[in-house]
Amino acid sequence: MEIQSLTISERIILAEALWDSVVAEGSEIELTELQKQELDQRLQSFELDQKCGDAWAAVKARILST
Repeated sequence: MEIQSLTISERIILAEALWDSVVAEGSEIELTELQKQELDQRLQSFELDQKCGDAWAAVKARILST
């Protein structure tokens, strides 16, 4: 199957089917050690200053404006 020969809608359906097959297996996606360290650092920063960061509404607006 040539993926590029599929329509955009067909590719989206294929991507959804692939994702559903991963979820159906109940598999957990393992984080790398670097990802774990980054999440730990972000959590520590948040615990030190819970005012850091932006509200979801602000983040969402930035994402949608690009």
